[in-house]
Amino acid sequence: MTGELSPIDKAKFVAAKRAAEFVEDGMRVGLGTGSTAAWLVRCLGERVRKEGLRFRGVPTSTRTAQLARELGIEVISLEEAGWLDLTIDGADEIDGELNLIKGGGGALLQEKIVATASDQMVVIADAAKQVETLGAFPLPVEVIAFGQSATQALLEEALVSLDVLGRRTSLRMNGAKPFVTDEGNHILDLHLNRIGNARELALMLNQIPGVVENGLFIDICDRVVIGHGDGRVELRDITGGSGSEERIDLDESDNLFTDL
Repeated sequence: MTGELSPIDKAKFVAAKRAAEFVEDGMRVGLGTGSTAAWLVRCLGERVRKEGLRFRGVPTSTRTAQLARELGIEVISLEEAGWLDLTIDGADEIDGELNLIKGGGGALLQEKIVATASDQMVVIADAAKQVETLGAFPLPVEVIAFGQSATQALLEEALVSLDVLGRRTSLRMNGAKPFVTDEGNHILDLHLNRIGNARELALMLNQIPGVVENGLFIDICDRVVIGHGDGRVELRDITGGSGSEERIDLDESDNLFTDL
C-alpha cells in the first residue's frame, strides 16, 4: 500500500509513474538500473497488464532484465533493437544543466551506452538528487581488473591538476571482495566533494589507461521528472525555463505494492 511507503519511495514512485506515460506502443525503450528505475519497470509492467501496452525493453543490467521479464515486459538486446526511441533511468545527482552523476548501482557502462543510443533520455529522481554543483555523491569510474592499482594511481595523479575539492579514491567492495560489474570490471569511487568542470573531468578520466567509462553523463539527458513525497512531480527539459508541475494520484489498491 502506498500509505506504507516512505516519502522518498513515494517520490520515486510518482516520478516513475509519470515517466512511464512517455512510453507508447511499438517503442524500443532503454530500462535503467537502480531503485528509482525499478519503480519505472513496475509501472510499465502495470501498463502492460492493465492496458495491453506492447513495447520492447533494453535493460541496462541483469537485475533489471530479470525484473522486466517477471512483469511481462518483452526484453531484447541493444543489438536486436539497433536504436532506441527512449531511455528512462535514474540518477545519483542532477545539476541545473541536466548533467548527471550515475553509477551508484554499478551499471554505468551499460547505462551510458543505452542512453546515448536513444533519441531521448528521460531521468527520474526524487527531489534530493537535485544539486547546484555535481560532486557530493562519489563519482564512479569503471576500470578493468588488470592493473587496477596502477590505474588508480594514475587517476589520483591526474586529479591534482583539476578543479575538485577532494581527491580521495576507493575501490568499491562487495563484502571482502571487489565489486564486479556485469562486464567483469571493477569500480573506483572518486570522493571529489565538488566538481568545478565536469566536462573537463569526464574527458580526462577516459584518457587514463585502464579506465573503461566514467559516471559523468554530460549533454545526454533531455528531460527530468522529479518526484516529491506528497505526490507532486516537476518536469524540466534541456531547453530550460521553469518547467511544469503536476500531481499524481497514489492508488492505495495498486498492485505494484503487493510484494513490497
